[in-house]
Amino acid sequence: MAVEPLTDEEIERGLADLPGWSLRDDRLVRTYSFPGHPAAARLVAEVAEAQEELGHHSDLTLGYNKVGVSVNTHSAGGKVTELDLRLARRVEEIARVQGVA
Repeated sequence: MAVEPLTDEEIERGLADLPGWSLRDDRLVRTYSFPGHPAAARLVAEVAEAQEELGHHSDLTLGYNKVGVSVNTHSAGGKVTELDLRLARRVEEIARVQGVA
């Protein structure tokens, strides 16, 4: 089943429930800040596991105390789809459990 890109309005509605996330260059993006590197690395590891479960992957950038998340759907022409919103929600859940979001 093909995944269809979301309209701008659908993306806006999805982002309303995702504080800190935004749309930039056809990608959903967010940066998380941590008190140090180990906490940032833990988020990356947990998000990687969740991505495997979902079968959908983002680009993750790990810095000393920051993690950048950027996602779109390659099979939909590099546009944002419901898969991306689902992954962003899952990342938020993980971050909340870690006390970050």
